[in-house]
Amino acid sequence: MADPLPVAYLNGNFLPLAEVRISPLDRGFLFADGVYEVIPAYQGKLFHPAAHLKRLQYSLDGIRLRNPHSEAEWNVLLDGLVQQNGGGDQAVYLQVTRGADTGREHAFPRNVPPTVFAMTSVLNALPVSLAENGARAVTLDDFRWHRCDIKCVALLGNVLLRQVAVDQGCDEAVLLRNGCATEGTASSLFIVHEDVIITPPKSHDLLPSITRDIILELAVQHRIAHREAPIPLTLLHAAQEIWFASSTREVYAVTELDGRRIGDGRPGPCWRRMFTLFQQHKTA
Repeated sequence: MADPLPVAYLNGNFLPLAEVRISPLDRGFLFADGVYEVIPAYQGKLFHPAAHLKRLQYSLDGIRLRNPHSEAEWNVLLDGLVQQNGGGDQAVYLQVTRGADTGREHAFPRNVPPTVFAMTSVLNALPVSLAENGARAVTLDDFRWHRCDIKCVALLGNVLLRQVAVDQGCDEAVLLRNGCATEGTASSLFIVHEDVIITPPKSHDLLPSITRDIILELAVQHRIAHREAPIPLTLLHAAQEIWFASSTREVYAVTELDGRRIGDGRPGPCWRRMFTLFQQHKTA
């Protein structure tokens, strides 16, 4: 027997993902006029949903789009979606666009309801190869727009940059803006230098990552030296360790950057400690 089709949500209705349809006039399709959020669920329970929904509100405010749901309504909707897809470990994707007008006009339409879509996928553990060997990365100049703090669906820049990394046999890219490393194409950036964890401060140049904030909170709780500071390229290349962090891959080490080995070429002790602390935090 074939596996049941995953259940998705669209504008008030739960239905099989394969049956979801949107209008070709939807502004998310025509203009990438929308925002999104990704929330992990562990053992059927959303992970830090309040922080993710706060970031969703920030993104909606950034594009001047009214939030279609209250926090309580979002929680009911997303919890229901996770349960309809069997609970367990899932990645919940939700997207809000400015909706479908009757034509293609750049200015905001009036009296058009937003399009609300959500789906889930299986959230797998960090691949053994990444955990044991770390990732390969390459530095690339960041040519994206100047509001990377808004989690918008206009991700073509991220896609093209990631593909450059993949074409070079790498897992991810470290993006450079004004001579400093900011983030990956789909992840936050950390380095360890002189046994201090460093991550770039929040700004319009990078996404305010929830996983990043959790890592910093864990560093505070466990008295691990850390700071938020710019990371010039020279400091990046001098790092003892480099990490990426995201909602779906949590935190993983980089062991090769621009063809050069990081540290001894294996995931380092600071990463191992933070990885362990993060796993404990998930089940606390």
